[in-house]
Amino acid sequence: MEHTWQQRKKDQYGKESKRESKSELGLRAKRNAGMGARVGASLLSLLLAAGPAFSQSSTVDSKADHQKTKTPIKHVIVIIGENRTFDHVFATYVPRNKDSVKNLLSEHIINPDGSPGKDFKKAEQFEAVKPFKTKYFVSLSANEKKPYVILPEPTLNFAPTKPTFPAGTLLNFLAAIEPSLDHDDLSLLTTGAATEFTETFVLPDPDTRITNFDKLPNGPFQLKGNALPYDSYTGDTTHRLYEMWQQSDCDVANATNSNPSGCLSDLYPFVIVNYTNQPDPASGGAIDDNGGGNSMAFYNVQSGDAPALKRLADQYSMNDNFHQSVMGGTGANHVMLGTGDAIFWSDGKGKATKPPSHIANPDPIPGTDDVYTVDLNFDGNFTECADPNEPGVDAVRDYLESLPYHPNPRCKPEHFYMINNDSPGFLPDGTVDTAGIAKGGSVPPTNVRTIGEALNEREIS
Repeated sequence: MEHTWQQRKKDQYGKESKRESKSELGLRAKRNAGMGARVGASLLSLLLAAGPAFSQSSTVDSKADHQKTKTPIKHVIVIIGENRTFDHVFATYVPRNKDSVKNLLSEHIINPDGSPGKDFKKAEQFEAVKPFKTKYFVSLSANEKKPYVILPEPTLNFAPTKPTFPAGTLLNFLAAIEPSLDHDDLSLLTTGAATEFTETFVLPDPDTRITNFDKLPNGPFQLKGNALPYDSYTGDTTHRLYEMWQQSDCDVANATNSNPSGCLSDLYPFVIVNYTNQPDPASGGAIDDNGGGNSMAFYNVQSGDAPALKRLADQYSMNDNFHQSVMGGTGANHVMLGTGDAIFWSDGKGKATKPPSHIANPDPIPGTDDVYTVDLNFDGNFTECADPNEPGVDAVRDYLESLPYHPNPRCKPEHFYMINNDSPGFLPDGTVDTAGIAKGGSVPPTNVRTIGEALNEREIS
């Protein structure tokens, strides 16, 4: 789920990296070349291939390590970095030897110390100007937007106000709770909370720990502050299908040789601060905190941030060509990774039916610039993408049809596909979540065969 911060705390060495629970969006900053229907969707995905893996800190299974394989590769490690972009972690990374990397530093957008570089303007972000659109859009023309003078404030956005476990908790107890952590790192489970704040899930809720939080230049900024040690939790930011298309600002008229998609990726903070910018009954009438300018934040590995991920990048090969499976939330992407397909609402026996609720409508409420009709409480989780008359669908399909290779949306009529996050259709004890399914908040069981099942049926050779 977008705001389940407890699920996003560990780096691949098993160490707590709590400030890495941050953001998934927007630091591609006009650099999304050749992504087609996936442009601008920015979950950091690393494919690390080597053998043996984690030789520094893990014991590799000797049987698996000595299996006969068709290539020298013995282990493939896939890191799904929830709510992060490549530049969010590796903005200042410098490769070893003579390798190269394309990031904010190599593009001269920032300097090694995290300050704005000579080409900082390349990453500037925009907001819509009046008259506002009355229908959902995936791009704005030059006369429909203007650059921010000051970046929207980064916000706390569900950062916990107390640690998972209190200081002084016995290490033996913590080891039993989290056996994957090294002994020296167990104490990190007791630190990092935003204890300075009383609540972190509604606006106004700026993260005042970040240096110059209220006067940040319009572009990427470093997660840095005197009250912000590296093991601190910071705010997240939303990743959802219609929001991500809009943030990507895609128009084939803007296509160039270096950016054939025509996606400018310049509406990231704008969409996040606006799409649910009204009182939400689910939050007691408050306005939801969706992250503000968080999407433009980055760590500085040259200053010691993200040390475990940096060690992985130094030791193995790194690839950022994947980004994520589909535009949309965690649930939709996990289903795609597991099955190679999108899941649709069904009767539990494979027949497509209409969900009882949670159908997206990203058309703006009249008189607003970008307040979605249905997305309060993160409610718009399904869409009938085969019907161009459904809200939001035609804008995305029109863009796809404008691409020179004409990608097929492959949406079946009368199928409502999950585009964001619904809960699984089973409870932890294995029983069907009948009540959740009846409300539309849990996906009915499906008989779709998973990639894992297919692999298990094949003999490893």
